Amino acid sequence: MSQRPDLDQLSADQLRALVTDLFDRVENKDRALVHRDAVIEKLTHEVAILKRHKFARRSEQLDAVQGRLLDELIDSDIAAIEAELAQLTPTETLAKPKAQPKRASLPPELPRTLIHHEPENTQCRCGCQLKRIGEDVSEKLDYVPGEFTVERHIRGKWACAQCETLTQAPVPPQVINKGIPTAGLLAQVLVAKYADHLPLYRQERIFGRAGLAIPRSTLAEWVGACGVQLQPLVDALRNALLEHTVLHADETPVSMLAPGKKKTHRAYVWAYCTTPFSDLKAVVYDFAPTRAGEHARTFLGDWQGKLVCDDYSGYKAGFGNGITEIGCLAHARRKFYDLHQANQSQIAAQALEYIGQLYQIERETKDLPPDQRQRIRDEKARPIADALHQWMLAHRQKVPDGSGTARAMDYSLKRWVALTRYLDDGAVPIDNNWVENQIRPWALGRSNWLFAGSLRSGQRAAAVMTLIQSAKLNGHDPYAYLKDVLTRLPTQKNNAIGELLPHNWTPAIVSKV
Repeated sequence: MSQRPDLDQLSADQLRALVTDLFDRVENKDRALVHRDAVIEKLTHEVAILKRHKFARRSEQLDAVQGRLLDELIDSDIAAIEAELAQLTPTETLAKPKAQPKRASLPPELPRTLIHHEPENTQCRCGCQLKRIGEDVSEKLDYVPGEFTVERHIRGKWACAQCETLTQAPVPPQVINKGIPTAGLLAQVLVAKYADHLPLYRQERIFGRAGLAIPRSTLAEWVGACGVQLQPLVDALRNALLEHTVLHADETPVSMLAPGKKKTHRAYVWAYCTTPFSDLKAVVYDFAPTRAGEHARTFLGDWQGKLVCDDYSGYKAGFGNGITEIGCLAHARRKFYDLHQANQSQIAAQALEYIGQLYQIERETKDLPPDQRQRIRDEKARPIADALHQWMLAHRQKVPDGSGTARAMDYSLKRWVALTRYLDDGAVPIDNNWVENQIRPWALGRSNWLFAGSLRSGQRAAAVMTLIQSAKLNGHDPYAYLKDVLTRLPTQKNNAIGELLPHNWTPAIVSKV
């Protein structure tokens, strides 16, 4: 704390400067408070709307399965918003007692693991030896696939007979304070929902068969709270991704149901990832309500580099503003492949032969460093690409406009510069197939969870799936990764959050006494 100035010793100019500084501080604090109150009001209003839709009469256009899915999504959204409100609400407000439903004891037949927490030092400050006078016991529900267990946390109470000082080990911090789930159980729920695509109502049944039915509303609350806690990791991963100068981008539609509406509309998840040649193995998903190009521009920000993408116009605005378009040769090949499958076109077969030779060179050089790959591309691939270009120009004049052959050729000829830019840089891939593989989990998930219940639930799915898929890319088991991250996250310093990112993560060894 700075020392209070002696006003009697200050000159008129110094007093004016001091008053100006105080006014600025008060004004800045007022602005921060106004912003915080506005966010609180917005989130409180959002919770009220969600609760109204949750308890309102169910739309007749939703069947039983869709109704269960919507319920669990709304519950997750409410839990996430309440977690955000808890971070914004002043401490004195949080101190007010909140009525909590009485929690039933965990079944006594479940196996128990005893975990003792004792003070590091049992010597009192007065010099006397502390004596153990009791203990506090809390239980948390853990889960390994197929079996529930209970962690019994025992915190011994130590007191000094001389000065009556009481010492006790602190409560271990948790992702969900005062909740029963361990990090292992939370990781299981998240992986089952977002990696194995099991909706919560199905997990409720699976847990019931394992010995303890957990209401899906409770599971939904856990998912919402975890989404809020994991978001800083996703933000940090996005920043790490944007440090690289060659990226892939793609997007895929996802149905989204806004609460209160009777129909779904088409939202989109955008995927951005590093190339197979990059030392960073990462993918970041961004859920957006539309396919508008502004979402790509918002995600990329002021990033500059080479973007491998399809010919969708949404990316075009960034080209020329420091972003270089890299075309996808797989899309060009697909046009000729479809043509050949349809009518056994000889022209399409010849084009496929040329393109096949280019891909063969890529297979031969995929494990080489960029400079060597570049050299081989110059020696072998560039002559083939030039020959293909000349061949297409010659044959294009012989086919009628509007025919399937003309459309296939026009697709490549109009984009030829972008399609062949990979030849100029050994760090650039030949196509966009890598990111299409990373976006595949969303296609698998659509058939199970049918729709995103809201923009917030879609964004939460994008965040958790970002961490799960990036963990897979780095060779990690998603369950082991999330369990360890959720264990360490409550005590992880903000400036060390990067240690928990999938490409930096090493599991911590936790001992149980």
